[in-house]
Amino acid sequence: QEQLVESGGGLVQPGGSLRLSCAASGFTLGYYGIGWFRQAPGKEREGVSCLGRSDGDTYYADSVKGRFTISRDTAKNTAYLQMNSLKPEDTAVYYCVAAAAVTVQGICRAGIFRYRGQGTQVTVSS
Repeated sequence: QEQLVESGGGLVQPGGSLRLSCAASGFTLGYYGIGWFRQAPGKEREGVSCLGRSDGDTYYADSVKGRFTISRDTAKNTAYLQMNSLKPEDTAVYYCVAAAAVTVQGICRAGIFRYRGQGTQVTVSS
């Protein structure tokens, strides 16, 4: 059974860091483009960052550029989102997705994906 499971969320103070993990099972994550989305209460879903299958193609939302970094470890079949300099407005449920034969724009901007996880809560507050 194909599955994505996120972990690493939690409560952090403004300016702090978190690293989210997205473990894939039942399929090989390296064959897919991957992405991280977030959704806060009352707000639209936002494509935060996406990484193409080749790993050379990336997308970052303007709101996180310079602060977040997406990556994957093919040996662990896991994707990551390193989040630094966190702000209260980063508070949301974050979830990862995997997409086959889709550009990073297609994943992050158009929201096209095959698999998605259940999400992990990130709260940035003092």
